[in-house]
Amino acid sequence: MKNRILGNSGLEVSALGLGCMGMSFSYGPPKDKQEMTSLLHAAVERGITFFDTAEVYGPFTNEELLGEALSPFRDKVVIATKFGFDLTGPDNRPGAAGITSRPEHIKRAVEGSLKRLRTDVIDLLYQHRVDPNVPIEDVAGTVKELIQQGKVKHFGLSEAGVQTIRRAHAVQPVAALQSEYSLWHRVPEKEVIPTLEELGIGLVPYSPLGKGFLTGAMTPDTKLESTDFRSTLPRFTPEAMAANQALVDLLADVAARKQATPAQIALAWLLAQKPWIAPIPGTTKLHRLEENIGALSVELTADDLHAIDTAAANITVQGTRYPERLEKMTGL
Repeated sequence: MKNRILGNSGLEVSALGLGCMGMSFSYGPPKDKQEMTSLLHAAVERGITFFDTAEVYGPFTNEELLGEALSPFRDKVVIATKFGFDLTGPDNRPGAAGITSRPEHIKRAVEGSLKRLRTDVIDLLYQHRVDPNVPIEDVAGTVKELIQQGKVKHFGLSEAGVQTIRRAHAVQPVAALQSEYSLWHRVPEKEVIPTLEELGIGLVPYSPLGKGFLTGAMTPDTKLESTDFRSTLPRFTPEAMAANQALVDLLADVAARKQATPAQIALAWLLAQKPWIAPIPGTTKLHRLEENIGALSVELTADDLHAIDTAAANITVQGTRYPERLEKMTGL
């Protein structure tokens, strides 16, 4: 396994991390705990050291899963988690009570995460979504206090815009930004990635395989369960998937030449963009985990990358990635 350092933070992680949300949340019913524990152990055995979770995944159950499964390897792994959703109301559905990053909430959330993760320090703590009602300086200042107290090592943001990133970074250096980035969502290239490069901040792309679509395993006939959150996303209507198949066909063409899979080409493309990018594809299956790790052995030349970009420029991705309510949860 190759390692990467996230920006100027000194935080070293495996070049590919593992997004763990789907083990407990969002992609259909929660998966079997023992099976997921075995998968997490298999990831460690294969050199993955970077694991991503959040208090809202479940809520709480995903952190508990990682805390138990990774406790034997705690000194070898980097665990990232997130705060920012109000889960205190009677309706515990994630986000039902909205987002909150009030300082007292952050402190309370961190205490809960530390217990569930069975650790005395969180390696990387992200604000899950920007709270428009709390100045980002207050958020960064609170995390700074937690870092000074030894409860957190590094500060991260998720889906934040460049103004928010700059303001936060001025109070407490931001180690990493987690945002969606892939061949079918390239918005960060316009402003965010140049800003990260300027400030020395790493990028952790989530959904690097387009929530599974870029693997080629989905078709317009794919039926998504009501418990699968993709069933609510405009980009996963049958019509949008049919239109977006052109992007999968592009990846499949390159994959055939490289003796690889579409998923491996999508990940190799991301890894080739910057040396401080560490994607976190999620999976609940061992063969997919091994396939994703195989992307690290795929060499894309400058000509390959140019050909992919040229072809992708002629494809217009259909459908927004989120409904409007969720798309608004970003910072300026």
